[in-house]
Amino acid sequence: MSEHPVLRVVTRLMVPYILLFALYVQFHGDYGPGGGFQAGVIFSAGVILYSLVFDLEAARRAVPPRAVYVLMPLGLLLYAGTGIADMFLGGEFLEYGALDHHDPRHGQHLGILLVELGVGVTVSAVMLSIYYSFAELVDS
Repeated sequence: MSEHPVLRVVTRLMVPYILLFALYVQFHGDYGPGGGFQAGVIFSAGVILYSLVFDLEAARRAVPPRAVYVLMPLGLLLYAGTGIADMFLGGEFLEYGALDHHDPRHGQHLGILLVELGVGVTVSAVMLSIYYSFAELVDS
């Protein structure tokens, strides 16, 4: 793709904004449209765009497959751990109000934020894992 310098420059300019938008969708998903799933898809799309314009190895240097394989279960553990923490604090599984006994609304907000973060991390890692696997087959 070195013969397309405009595409490379535009991609270098756009990818940080795509990743920033993914973070916006992630952390404002409880106030409006969006959330963990959408943010995870947007984040992975940014990395996949980078990989398509440059090459697979450049994307693997930016987001190593080892990190992807660690983030998949980490996001799931964050999701499940939030529910289990609720149970230890006297609530039911994923009853977010139990996270803060003094202000259940604050606990609700914190619980949603943690669960959506777990979903976002897992979705992004799974999508990148699938992309890396298929891209490796095509690349070889």
